[in-house]
Amino acid sequence: MMEISAEAVLLRIFVGEGDRHHHQPLYEAIVVKAREMHMAGATVLRGPMGFGHGAHLHTAKILRLSADLPVVVEIVDTADRIDAFLDEIEPMVDSGLITREKATVVRYGSRTS
Repeated sequence: MMEISAEAVLLRIFVGEGDRHHHQPLYEAIVVKAREMHMAGATVLRGPMGFGHGAHLHTAKILRLSADLPVVVEIVDTADRIDAFLDEIEPMVDSGLITREKATVVRYGSRTS
């Protein structure tokens, strides 16, 4: 089992559901790369509504159904591992937002590890 110290980094990658990387959904390509690089874990969150740099509203409302809803990929790991991961995925993200912030890990894994 991978160990993460209490002081870690939270990486958030905001992209559109319709964004692609080599004919694959971008969020999926990011998670696959995270797994290949043995990151501690990754979670994809799909937003029902949002807008970004272009201020175009994306929504899941029935009358304005968007095919490009907001998606956030979150990854928590050590600063060094996050930095190495960023070097790999930066070229994959043509548009979107990437944030990096300090995080305190309270628990990683189950109580009975």
